[in-house]
Amino acid sequence: MSYPPQGGYPPYGGQQQGYGQPPPGQYPPQGYPPQQQGYGAPPPQPYGQQQGYPPQGQYPPQQQHGGYPPQQQHAYPPQQQPPYGAPSHSPYPPQQQPYGAPPGPHGPPPGQYGAPPPHSPQPGYGAPPPSHSPQPYGPPQHGQYGAQPSAPYGAPPPQPYGAPPAMPTPPSPGYASNHAVQYDASMRADELRRAMKGFGTDESTLIRTLAHIPAVEIPCLKTTYQQRHNRSLEKDIASETSRYFEDCLLSILRGPLQQDIWCLNHALHGPGTRESWLNDVLIGRSNADMHAIKQAYQQTYRRSLEADVRGDLSAKTERMFMMLLAGTRQEDSAPVLPQNVDADVAELHRATEGRVGTEQLTVCSILSSRSDGQIRAIALAYEAKYHKSLEKVLDAEFAGHMEQALVQMVRCGKDRAMRDAERLEDCMRGAGTKDERLVAIIVALHWDRAHMSQVRGAYKHRFRTDLTTRIRQETSGDYQRCLIAMIE
Repeated sequence: MSYPPQGGYPPYGGQQQGYGQPPPGQYPPQGYPPQQQGYGAPPPQPYGQQQGYPPQGQYPPQQQHGGYPPQQQHAYPPQQQPPYGAPSHSPYPPQQQPYGAPPGPHGPPPGQYGAPPPHSPQPGYGAPPPSHSPQPYGPPQHGQYGAQPSAPYGAPPPQPYGAPPAMPTPPSPGYASNHAVQYDASMRADELRRAMKGFGTDESTLIRTLAHIPAVEIPCLKTTYQQRHNRSLEKDIASETSRYFEDCLLSILRGPLQQDIWCLNHALHGPGTRESWLNDVLIGRSNADMHAIKQAYQQTYRRSLEADVRGDLSAKTERMFMMLLAGTRQEDSAPVLPQNVDADVAELHRATEGRVGTEQLTVCSILSSRSDGQIRAIALAYEAKYHKSLEKVLDAEFAGHMEQALVQMVRCGKDRAMRDAERLEDCMRGAGTKDERLVAIIVALHWDRAHMSQVRGAYKHRFRTDLTTRIRQETSGDYQRCLIAMIE
């Protein structure tokens, strides 16, 4: 039996199965509890009757060509999947493998999560690791003679001795200056100008032209519009539209990176701190994206993002966000080793339920520095060992903004699509709709069509209604039509 893969990109332009569905004619992999039981699939086997560990993020396996599969796989994939059974319409590869997809032709490299070490048997799950086991990440065991001093909070964990370094995750599309593509945008630019020229505005043309434009094409479109018509596209949009419809179009035209720093500036300035906006932008980001965000914020506002965050937050919540902003979390290609998962689980329990009071910074340090796959493995192992979900422990031991941020980290690792579906519902739940945040979240998600499809599937599973139907209930007019165009 082949082991499930650690992760990686699917073949470019490949097809995937629908949300939570196993591929036709295939059985789900026989791994450690999967990231998420396929929606509508039979319940998982009881703990202890399954073998191995799950894939890091249920990513589609890459074709290997014999030999030792390298750890340097394509790093941080975009955060989305197309519906299972439908081809992807995104120009970028999706993040996650279809739930229940079969493992690849090769198992993971020896010593990776789900595979035994090359020269010694793997200790039973939950058993303490042998004293000679490497500890590539995680705090040293308390009382261990000769343990090295703890690294500063947010510092990158060391790699196991002799292990190849993890492949750095590249920036997401639109987060590097060399991502912009040059193409003939004259037809689009002229179409937009005709829609806004003269008496009245053709809102349908604005929506049709801008709702699905890829992030990497936006700079060329704005430059072409300026050159052909000697006008700013963003200023024309602002003068011809209003309210939340204007917010939608301007958020698209900023592109993903500039929109992120606009949201951060919006969260940190004005009356109070919009804590949920900070969480939306900063939690679950790759190191490359985090560094791009900090650099763009500095260049745009002539201020350090860290300094602005320190000015609005305080005490341990401030220190937690400094860990996030350091941009030193484990890369997505880093191995997920069972002995280190067990060490993190034990340390999290010791810092929360296992003592009077809570060692808050210990918990923050672990969750802010682990990759999504490692957090997912930690959450599954914690519940299996202590019969209580890690989210419930965080709810009981923390409060306020720190609690919200830590819970978001765990949800992001366990199931990013479901986490995003719950964020959308949070914007529409209760009296009044949080329209500004709803716009910001949908614009951020719509850059990857595959992931948006996954979010829609997760939303329907969780809330028993279509996301489109829910948005129609909460919005109206051109604003509503623009949102729906982005999610469909």
